[in-house]
Amino acid sequence: MNETLHVGLDVGSTTVKIIVMDKNKNTLYKNYQRHFSDTKNTVCKVLEDLLIKYPLNSFTLALTGSGAMSASKFLGVEFIQEVVSCKRVVEKYIPETDVVIELGGEDAKIIYFDQSIEQRMNGTCAGGTGAFLDQMASLLHTAGLNELAKGYKTIYPIASRCGVFAKTDVQPLINEGAAKEDIAASIFQAVVNQTISGLACGRPIRGNVAFLGGPLNYLSELRKRFIETLHLTPEHIIVPEDAHLLVAKGAAIDSLETSAITTEELEQKINNLRISKDNTTQPI
Repeated sequence: MNETLHVGLDVGSTTVKIIVMDKNKNTLYKNYQRHFSDTKNTVCKVLEDLLIKYPLNSFTLALTGSGAMSASKFLGVEFIQEVVSCKRVVEKYIPETDVVIELGGEDAKIIYFDQSIEQRMNGTCAGGTGAFLDQMASLLHTAGLNELAKGYKTIYPIASRCGVFAKTDVQPLINEGAAKEDIAASIFQAVVNQTISGLACGRPIRGNVAFLGGPLNYLSELRKRFIETLHLTPEHIIVPEDAHLLVAKGAAIDSLETSAITTEELEQKINNLRISKDNTTQPI
């Protein structure tokens, strides 16, 4: 039997992320994929791919994220609260962080790192998240909001609290012939405004700010809108490598405190999850 590997899964509202680390916490393998609301089968497939890739290893395994609680129950492995995983990985890899801004598929968070950790998260509305950006890209008939936004000249006011309200603002701009570049940048600015006003609620975002999550990892122009709005100087901007996978990495670190399982045991756990009937494995 080869060495024990340490695995973290972040099961989010739209994606499943996996990180595999060795005993020295070096990343050996990573993956990020959409689950298209088929959370349970995607988690099973990701773990089956893990067994194919590492058939001779044992594993420690922990799950985190909005869609992980029920899946972890059927797998019989540790569930870690997302803010705990985030705290763990930030303290280890980017300890200089004062504030984390994280955008996911259907959630947004601001986490303040002070004497105590304070997390502020959006409610059930997906306004100002990855899902909102997908809606707006569809409205503009483009998959390239980020590239469009690079050429903007004007920012228009757009509501991002709700996709319906935003469409009410965006459609007239399209009808009036506003440049798609300007609309794309305005959509990003709407996300920034919603995140700051809706979550910070007047509490300053200052010091060293880390940007996490898929949208902020992949969309440089969205980060730019945050940076300019918050008046951040280069020394206070933190964009860690694999920012979209950092919470999964925190779960992998947390898994170190759990007992290792063999490939045979993991196969059985995957089967238990696959035949489970609890629909709550899919995030609401």
